[in-house]
Parts: sequence; structure tokens; C-alpha cells
Amino acid sequence: MQKHFNRSEEKEKRRQLRRDQTPAESLVWRYLRNRQTINCKFRRQYSIDRYILDFYSPGLKLAIEIDGDIHDLPEKKEHDEIRQKYLEGFGVRFVRIKNLELFGNPNKAFEKIENTILELTSPLPPLLTKERGT
Repeated sequence: MQKHFNRSEEKEKRRQLRRDQTPAESLVWRYLRNRQTINCKFRRQYSIDRYILDFYSPGLKLAIEIDGDIHDLPEKKEHDEIRQKYLEGFGVRFVRIKNLELFGNPNKAFEKIENTILELTSPLPPLLTKERGT
């Protein structure tokens, strides 16, 4: 059986990315670490196959990606779309936050994360049924 999650071949790359995190990643990590956000466990620089996610909650299968200006370039956008589609094949859901969004209004960016978590963790509403014969 092939291992897809946090493969040892990507370990040094993940470590390097953790050491060299951007200011935006640092801000988000302070918000997510130690189950501070709705008691959800997040890991930073988590890999699935050859792709490394900025932040990932294995329990929720939720990835949080912080996108800097480089992600606006056409070739990077195309790469991100291919990457996201591939990872969605593993059941991963995504929240993408742009640096401008994060630094412009961090509370709104964090609310976006919280709303997605609540959506994934809240129970489904009961099915509505019609009574027959009335």
C-alpha cells in the first residue's frame, strides 16, 4: 500500500518551509496552533504526495492555503488549480486566503476559517418529510 500523507521523502522540505514561513503564515499559525480555533487540530506544512499544504486538519480534511501575490500569475493559478483538484480527490476541502485579505482584515479572514470549520462539524439537519394522506 502506498503512503500518501506526510511521506518521509518530503520531510526535509516540510521542515525547511516551517523554518522559512512567511509573515502571513506566521500570523495564521498563531491563530490555529494548539487547538485554539474551535478545538480543531491543525498541522503546518503537511504533505499529501508531492504537494505540501500550508495548514491541514487531518480530522476535518481541511486545508488552509495562504496565497501571496505570486498566486495571481497565470501559470501559478493554473498550477494551483491542478494541485487543488488532485488533492480534492483525497477528500480535502480548501480555504484560500490572500495575503491582502489577511493583513487588511485578519478578523474577517479568521471568520472565514471558523465558518468553514463549523460547516464541516455541525450535524446535518433532519430530513423534512411530508405526512401522507393529508
